Formats: sequence, C-alpha cells, structure tokens
Amino acid sequence: MKKAMDPRFLLIASMAIFGTLGPFVRNIPVSSGELALYRAVMATVLVGAFLLISGQKIPFTKLKKEIPLLLASGMAMGINWILLFEAYKYTTVSVATLSYYFAPVIVTVVCPFLFKEKLTKKQILCFVMSTAGLVMITGIGDMGGGSHLIGICFGLGAAVFYATVMLLNKFIKNVEGIHRTFLQFVAAVIILLPYVALTTGSTLHNMNGTGWINLLIVGIVHTGITYCMYFSALKELPGQKAAILSYIDPLVAVLVSVTVLGESMTAWQIAGGLLILGFTLWNEISAKQKS
Repeated sequence: MKKAMDPRFLLIASMAIFGTLGPFVRNIPVSSGELALYRAVMATVLVGAFLLISGQKIPFTKLKKEIPLLLASGMAMGINWILLFEAYKYTTVSVATLSYYFAPVIVTVVCPFLFKEKLTKKQILCFVMSTAGLVMITGIGDMGGGSHLIGICFGLGAAVFYATVMLLNKFIKNVEGIHRTFLQFVAAVIILLPYVALTTGSTLHNMNGTGWINLLIVGIVHTGITYCMYFSALKELPGQKAAILSYIDPLVAVLVSVTVLGESMTAWQIAGGLLILGFTLWNEISAKQKS
C-alpha cells in the first residue's frame, strides 16, 4: 500500500495554488459579492464531500454555544473575500496580496486588548517595521494614483476581516481545523445569499466560456481541493514549519503578478513587501516557539 502524500508537499502545493488566485479572479465577469458566494457554495460542497468520504464527523452536540461565533466568522470570511476580490480590480495582484498579508500584524496588535496578552518589544518592532513596509507599498513613486490607493484600502479591509476570522477562531474551542472551516463556509453561504439577492442578483447567464472555466477553477481547485490539502497537511506538521511554508502564498502571488500579468513593482514596493512578509513571519515564528 502506498504511503500517504508528504504533508510538506501538500502544504507547499496548497500555498502555491493560493498564490495564483488573482489572475483567475480577474477573468470572472461577476461582482465580488457574487463570486464570493459561488466560491463559498463550491467550497461547502467539496469540503463536505471530503469529510463524508474520509469519515470525519462534525461534533454537532458540542456546537450549540458556538453557533453565533461560527456565523460571525463565516460572515467575516465572506466579506474578506469580497474586499480582496475588489482589491484585485483596483491595484496589482502583488500589492493587493501584500496589503492583505497585513492581517497577522493586526492580530498581534489586537490580542493584548482581547486576551490580556503582553505586547513584547519584538512584537512592537514587528508592528512598526511591517507598518513601514505598508507605507512603502502605497506607492512612493507613482503607480496608478487614486485607483492604486483604493485597491490598497480594499486589501487592508480584507486584512481586517481575515484578522477577525483569526481572532474569532481563538474563541471557538470545540471545533478544530477543517470542521471549523467547513462550518464557516456554510455560514458564509447563509450570509452571502441574501446580500447577493439584494444587490446584483445572479449574472451567471451573462458569462462566457472563459468566465465559467475560471469560476470552476477558483471554486474547485483554489478553494475546495486546496483547503482539503491545506488542512490535511496542517494535521501532520509542526506549527513553526507550517508558518514558514505559508509565506509561499504571497511570494507566488508577487511572482505571478510580475511575470504572468506583467505588472510592475517599484524598488520601494519590493522593499516594503519584504518588510511586511519578513517581520510578520519573524513575529509568527517567535510566537509559535513560545506557545
């Protein structure tokens, strides 16, 4: 019988796939809210099928007190996707992604207030340097003016809601890993359905073949399959190693932006991106070592 796939390979592959999301999103001619809904629906179906086939039961008896938290985190996840997809429309994929990766910095700053954790000198340094990096990617040297700044604002908004998901997950004690994410997908569908119905409605009938292919790739590959790979790997890997490998996502996104889409980055923006990724990674690794 063949050995199970190497968890490091699974995590590297999933992070690399996540990093290629931007170009596919740009080729789907629907609103960001509508795309977020379809992504959540396909993810729910695929991850649900994975749980069923692998025999992983969700502990519903323990969930009653945590349903409000799951709904709130699912809503935050849906809004996070909407804002990230909007960011791709206004600025480069690399800048949108780097803005989005400010989320761990937000978590670091908020945790002392929510969980009465002491903010260390290293965490303060990481916050200051990551913020300096964010200022640098806003465009010292012109890169599209107002539209570029709007994209960064959307990326930061996505970061805020991704940080909200991360913080809410700290309060959810009885559901772990892929079970929790599956329930968050379900909650995102519940939240996004009325939002889309009241705003754009369904525009799938207007999509061409290219749009359909890209939508299916985003829903099936970038969400359903990749989340299953991601959580399968996380179960087997130490937290520090997973933290390091997770930064393959923004690095691939930057490479795709520059090499595939032909989007430029100034030297200041490259330096800013390195500051954000370097200091957030350093902070994350030091936090894993202490826990």
